Amino acid sequence: MLKCRTVWKKLAPLARSSSTVCRQNVRRAGLNGGRIPTCVPAAHMSTGPAGGGRENQLYILLVGATCVGGGVYAYQTIKGDGQRYQDRIDEISSRPSKQQPSALIQLESTAVEATETEAVPEPEPQAAPSPEEPSPPAPDAEALAPVETTEPPPADESVVEASPEEAAEPPAAAVVEEGDSSPASLKLPSHTPYLLIGGGTASFAAARSIRARDPGAKVLIVTDEPVPPYMRPPLSKELWFSDDPSVTETLRFKQWNGKERSIYFQPPSFYINAEELDGAENGGVAVLTGRTVVHMDVRGNKIKLDDDTEISYDKCLIATGGAPRNLQVIERAGEEVMKKTTLFRKVEDFKSLDKVSRNVKSITIIGGGFLGSELACALGRRSTECDLEVIQMFPEKGNMGKVLPEYLSNWTTEKVKREGVKVISEALVKSVVCKDDKLEIQLKDGRLVKTDHIVAAVGLEPNVDLAKSAGLEVDSDFGGFRVNAELQARSNIWVAGDAACFYDIRLGRRRVEHHDHAVVSGRLAGENMTGANKPYWHQSMFWSDLGPDVGYEAIGIVDSSLPTVGVFAKATAKDTPKAATEQSGTGIRSESETEDTATSPVASSTSAPALVQQKDEYGKGVIFYLRDKVVVGIILWNVFNRMPIARKIIKDGEEHADLNEVAKLFNIHDD
Repeated sequence: MLKCRTVWKKLAPLARSSSTVCRQNVRRAGLNGGRIPTCVPAAHMSTGPAGGGRENQLYILLVGATCVGGGVYAYQTIKGDGQRYQDRIDEISSRPSKQQPSALIQLESTAVEATETEAVPEPEPQAAPSPEEPSPPAPDAEALAPVETTEPPPADESVVEASPEEAAEPPAAAVVEEGDSSPASLKLPSHTPYLLIGGGTASFAAARSIRARDPGAKVLIVTDEPVPPYMRPPLSKELWFSDDPSVTETLRFKQWNGKERSIYFQPPSFYINAEELDGAENGGVAVLTGRTVVHMDVRGNKIKLDDDTEISYDKCLIATGGAPRNLQVIERAGEEVMKKTTLFRKVEDFKSLDKVSRNVKSITIIGGGFLGSELACALGRRSTECDLEVIQMFPEKGNMGKVLPEYLSNWTTEKVKREGVKVISEALVKSVVCKDDKLEIQLKDGRLVKTDHIVAAVGLEPNVDLAKSAGLEVDSDFGGFRVNAELQARSNIWVAGDAACFYDIRLGRRRVEHHDHAVVSGRLAGENMTGANKPYWHQSMFWSDLGPDVGYEAIGIVDSSLPTVGVFAKATAKDTPKAATEQSGTGIRSESETEDTATSPVASSTSAPALVQQKDEYGKGVIFYLRDKVVVGIILWNVFNRMPIARKIIKDGEEHADLNEVAKLFNIHDD
């Protein structure tokens, strides 16, 4: 083609001159009645002798040669295109995997277009192509270059119709390789607008809050657990009282009010697949299970997972919760002891301990706090059914000794004993060894306890592993990520739940490890991630049940080392956790709580007895915790649905001359 163009440029002036002579001859022939003159004056010729015959012949020869050359070129090009097109179609049709119709059409079009950018090979004698074969314009060659992909498909493979953006990808990236019968698979999103690290209550509350304020939001939750978000309180409470033998599989339980529910906040159908989050037209919440965030780049706004996958984000929430602590003497005791020890926190821990309790003769619970006492009561009730010995030991003088005043702690200890639990108080563990397939717990005072299995319930350690890579501040006194009033650790990073160390405007800097705090802090963090800019001024509450008959709700700082004042009254049948859930309709009592405060509480008209400090029976009552004569904490003992009143008392921060009068606000003397 280049040669033809060069020759044409050289002969173009001569061709134009010859063309001029021909046009003049034609016009003269028309004027003379179609007769062609025998000669033409020399003055009309631009070159050569008179007559013009040679020039016309040369013009005709050049035009004819050009037409023949163009025809040969067109024939070669079309024949080559047709052959390459047929070869490509034959290759695709021979592959075992089925191609989506839309992708196949794109493949055909792209294959035809790609041939236009290639050099034309020397033709071989082949059949002529169909005259209807299209000849589209040639696009940019680099845009059509095949892209190799070496990333293996995930286990859950599926064929998904390509989006317009994906349809523009080269065919080599859209089809599986030769010999692979698996269809093309989706990939995890490389970017998400909202990234939530942790799959607990705080994360789910934040996701729900984000979607409420931004209905089209795309939210990705990354959790190291194999299941979607669930509530933890039933793991140590209601699940143990279920009559369903398959409760460890269904994870459905009956609340104290008899209503059944699942521990999961939402069924699996509520969530979308993480691989489909990018293409979700209306957004959604996706949960990436079984993955751990090992590194956080706050400057680059991205994280790295344990499989080296990187995901960038616009806004991020850290809700990593915490890990159960263990005793150092158990950690140093060796693998045999660790195999017979449960650190209770997750669903798998509940399933494991349930199985253990049905196959051993003795279980010892170390710890006298909320979790230890709840598990002791739950397993104690099972002890009569399974001939199981349940032992609870703790360093305090009584159950919940760090929280309850001594007289109430002693009463609670007796309550736990009535549930079939052998209680060992003031017990400091010196060593643990495994001998003859039994665990021997040696106490510092010389006592020896033999058991088959240990449950360590000695507190929670906030998970702040990301602090180092992220450069975030960890509080030296309370642990957890230090955050401002809006729960921010950095400009686009928030923290909620157990891992957040926040500033309480009434009680100072704190860290709270309870369900209600996770719900409310997660919800507020989610709102602030969408631009609400709200401060966290909520006074969170918590509750604990020692079975269906005794329970309490608490708020603020409840520390038995503080001065306390208790006001009690005779309990009735309605003053139990079971009756409270029947009235509220839910066993997760913080869900029925609101942030409304009691602006004008109505005190009981019944006269109250004198303050009670020591008593054999404590049916129901209110315990006030004081610091500098100001109420900083309140426990409602078998008194339910009065938390807004307690919240207002702490918020006011006033001194009270007569707490007996304050107790009237809770109407504990009304039958």
